[in-house]
Amino acid sequence: MINKSNNQIIALGFLVGTALFSCGQKKQETIAHPVVNFKDISSENANIEEPYLFTSPQGETYLSWIEKSDSINIFKFSKLEGETFSSESTIAQGSDWFVNWADYPQMSAFADGTLIAAFLQKSGEGTFAYDVRISISKDGKHWSEPFVLHDDKTQTEHGFVSIIPWGENMLVSWLDGRNTGGGSHDHSHDHGHHGQMTVRAAVLDIEGKKIEEWELDDRVCDCCQTTSAMTEEGPLVIFRDRSETEIRDLGIAKFENGNWKETAPIYMDLWEIAACPVNGPRVSAIGNQVAVAWYTGAKDNPEVKVSFSDDNGKSFETPTKIDLGQTLGRVDIEMIGQDKAMVCWMEEGKILVRSVSSSGKLGNPIQVATSSDKRSSGFPQMTKNGNTLWFAWTDDSGSLKKVKVAKMSI
Repeated sequence: MINKSNNQIIALGFLVGTALFSCGQKKQETIAHPVVNFKDISSENANIEEPYLFTSPQGETYLSWIEKSDSINIFKFSKLEGETFSSESTIAQGSDWFVNWADYPQMSAFADGTLIAAFLQKSGEGTFAYDVRISISKDGKHWSEPFVLHDDKTQTEHGFVSIIPWGENMLVSWLDGRNTGGGSHDHSHDHGHHGQMTVRAAVLDIEGKKIEEWELDDRVCDCCQTTSAMTEEGPLVIFRDRSETEIRDLGIAKFENGNWKETAPIYMDLWEIAACPVNGPRVSAIGNQVAVAWYTGAKDNPEVKVSFSDDNGKSFETPTKIDLGQTLGRVDIEMIGQDKAMVCWMEEGKILVRSVSSSGKLGNPIQVATSSDKRSSGFPQMTKNGNTLWFAWTDDSGSLKKVKVAKMSI
């Protein structure tokens, strides 16, 4: 049965809630702008989860997800064609995958339109023994036999991938556990007994051949997403760093003059936590401007922050607090013009979005959807195509999970 309200535009200016705003604790209304519930992806006998959205260099928007049943996982995608998403296509499937609420499969597109996709497959009996597998498609219909991204052949954790075009090639960055000796995640408070999680990056050509690979940092948080962007000066990769004293603030590795620079901090929240918060950053860039969104729980005060750079990520402005005081994090960000970004996050059972300028000026918070605070609701996704923002998230309210898609004019 179709719920008509799913496709109705929420009236502009309709009051859907109030929340305390950080500026002087004055009351600020959450205003619903025209966010349209666009599409539901569901199945009568499988869970649909782990959505990912991206817009290619050609301006084409893709949505991917996992169809998960007891016996098999199927990695599927659909392409936005005009006002509808195309019929779904299968990238890969398997019965031995590692499927994790926070470590979702991803896609990207080369400059010539060739598609690339990444997912996780078990490599051994250990809970966290799995590999990043890559598949490539020239036409979106026929996908290459998936190959392992990394060459270490250790039965350890590899995941939390980010993929961006770099010239004619593709930059893939990921968390790599080759030095951990098969140790467990540190979010179980089992840290310090094994080697450290690293972050690595590699360049692949359109055939999937690896041109170069680097270790960017030899001690990072075990299970927060990585994120990457291309600036006028080249790529940068941002991740949750991990100091010897368990400070877990964001670090940036920047490619300059043919080499990766040593990790530098984005901002010193000084969040000391002896476990991985499973809450990674997201970055977006236009020209020489970079905007980063992240979650911090420093001083037992959960916050979502955004910081801008206007020198290709060399330095960042004092961050602006985005949330309303009770945030879960799970952020995404898109630059929508010079000095302005839209940031998405989760708070008190809602997926919210608002604009933020590099000067710190905030737009009204907008409710995209209701969502649960459970892990099963995953990480909301956002991408920009022209003057439209697209959102996708996992709806875990029913007996079987489904993916919902919404859109909003900027």
